[in-house]
Amino acid sequence: MNLPLSVTQNELSDILLNIAPVRPVFIWGAPGIGKSALVEKFADSVGLPCVSLLGSQLAPEDIIGIPQIKGETSEFLPPKMIAKKEPYCLFLDELNACSQEVQKAFYSLIHEKRIGEYHLPAGSVVIGAGNRSQDSAIVKTMSSALINRMFHVQLKADPTQWLSWAYEANIHPWVTDYITQRPDHLFSPLPKTEEPYSTPRSWHMLSDALKEYGAGTREVSETTLKILAYGCLSASHAGMFLAYTKQLGNQHLLSEIIKGTAKWPSRPEERDVLYFLAQSFRAMLLHELPKNKQKMNQNAQYLAFRAKALIRDLSFINHEIAQMVISADGDNMLPDWFLVEIVRDLPRLVSDNT
Repeated sequence: MNLPLSVTQNELSDILLNIAPVRPVFIWGAPGIGKSALVEKFADSVGLPCVSLLGSQLAPEDIIGIPQIKGETSEFLPPKMIAKKEPYCLFLDELNACSQEVQKAFYSLIHEKRIGEYHLPAGSVVIGAGNRSQDSAIVKTMSSALINRMFHVQLKADPTQWLSWAYEANIHPWVTDYITQRPDHLFSPLPKTEEPYSTPRSWHMLSDALKEYGAGTREVSETTLKILAYGCLSASHAGMFLAYTKQLGNQHLLSEIIKGTAKWPSRPEERDVLYFLAQSFRAMLLHELPKNKQKMNQNAQYLAFRAKALIRDLSFINHEIAQMVISADGDNMLPDWFLVEIVRDLPRLVSDNT
């Protein structure tokens, strides 16, 4: 399943509030993107306890229960965790990872909110979630009958909304500050090999690890920080995060470089810090410089003016890093008018990059 449109965390919350009470909702998304946390938050917001079932670990009898003889007939007794007396939110996680037999056991539960003769209490909601086939996760083909019984929505990671949650959840300040500077690092493409990769969940794990080691309140060795970062994040993001921790002694270094009160770090042992600052500088240009030059405010005008001089200075220290600042990266391109000025003022830098 790959829907043509994806929704943010806030949009999903709104969908759950309006649709889940009347129709079962299925949430598609990559592992670690925050599906489970959002369902739990929704249940809490409407005052419902949340019961989670993990589809990949269920057998049919875990859903329909076991038969019991009563007089001359028998009846199925549903599992205790499903047969509640008060309304609740039933969350069927990894629904598309269960076998076809288990999927069939879910039909009446999803469509009619019942198992045999037992009906979920009025006011109960049913929500499913699962990964997509392209996510390299354990998934099985969902039957057309099961797909047609649910409203489908695909979740994407939104850095701004995730940061709002992260501040409320007391995520480690190093993590929130880093994602503020590099929002594009919140989620990374799935690797082709078995290795960690960056997701909202993995940044949360890194936050927990940093707190356990007391990072920020007491000194933590560089080796330990490497173990923590590379154990949670994609290798490129881990390296950039470590570079960020090295320049924590001057958290405002980039703004000072732009103002002209500081210079790019130029020593060989500071190369990873230089790379992190240059990446952050590029991200700032992408965010602050408008596509239309006529729409620039005073701050953007000053940034554009300083940027050309800073890129020139950066090219004297490391030509490749300077090229990285102005190069195209997929759809992330600096405004055409700014690149024209770079071509005019720094032709060698651009010609070497074409």
